Amino acid sequence: MPDLDLPLLPLPTRADAADATAPRLLIIYTGGTVGMALSRAGDLVPMQFGRLDRKMPELKRLPFRLELLSLPEPIDSSNVTPADWLFLAQLIERHYADFDGFVVLHGTDTMAYSAAALSYILEHLGKPVVFTGAQVPVGANRSDAQRNLITALEIAAARHPRARTVRVPEVCVFFNDVLIRGTRAKKVESQQFAAFKSENYPPLARAGISLAFDDKSIRLLPGTRLKVHPNLETGVAVLPLFPGITEAVVSAVLHVPGLRGCVLETYGSGNAPTAEWFLECLAEARRRGVWLLNVSQCEEGRVVQGKYETSARLAEIGIVGGDDITTEAAVTKLMFVLGLGLSEARTRELLATDLRGEITL
Repeated sequence: MPDLDLPLLPLPTRADAADATAPRLLIIYTGGTVGMALSRAGDLVPMQFGRLDRKMPELKRLPFRLELLSLPEPIDSSNVTPADWLFLAQLIERHYADFDGFVVLHGTDTMAYSAAALSYILEHLGKPVVFTGAQVPVGANRSDAQRNLITALEIAAARHPRARTVRVPEVCVFFNDVLIRGTRAKKVESQQFAAFKSENYPPLARAGISLAFDDKSIRLLPGTRLKVHPNLETGVAVLPLFPGITEAVVSAVLHVPGLRGCVLETYGSGNAPTAEWFLECLAEARRRGVWLLNVSQCEEGRVVQGKYETSARLAEIGIVGGDDITTEAAVTKLMFVLGLGLSEARTRELLATDLRGEITL
């Protein structure tokens, strides 16, 4: 991992550096399409991110104090690991007292996983951490990078008009024209600008001519100080069910060496096959201490274990129902909760509890 003492680069804006009333925001560049530019030959190449103000002259008109922190080696989001999430959380912790909000530039492919993971790691978060990126690189014709970054910065700086308190004290994803809670985001499009949707929960804000915040949907400011958790359990897998799945496939997944938790992607409202071999595979995994979290394959699904006979046995085995959690939030929640090293009873309680707005009880 890189050193936490990475250099900060001030970016020129309308706000004077000495203006203490202007929001101070930190842009953290991790990698992704947003950091690519077209070469003279027409190829996509990583740009020198220190020259961001040249690629986006719009930044100079913002009434914020902006600084940029760029990772020494940009990460393609397909290569992001839990260690990267922990390092990013430590970076935010290092600069938490000095900035009013954070914007994380990230590749789109795993942005929903990263936003969910940071939501869990950063407990009692009292400042905005806004993930954004682009489908089209900076400098390309019709790039969405400028609009996404400018609006993400405005959201990170937003305050309630009367109370002047933080408007969005959450980890979230802004893309195209919607602001989504980090534990509700899902990438649904690779060829259109509207790459993300908010699953089973309304957007926190919409960007039109002006920003329209849904304050009723935004979590309240915490009453305690930020706590950054240092551990994630990486012995986690996902088992999607499909008609014709075999005992060999199920057994292979549930017997992965070091497995401690598995997200079980079931049908409809949490239904699964009732074949005895299938149920015995799950029961045997539970007896070995492997945690199983039941998540619906439906995009707008909710698990209700016991609603049908095909899910009643799962609850008897000891599988935890995930309610309306997304797969991305379920995977990272397993990593987070199992990384806490708690008792069986407390682990079960937390897996079934809404920790960061990931489930609607």
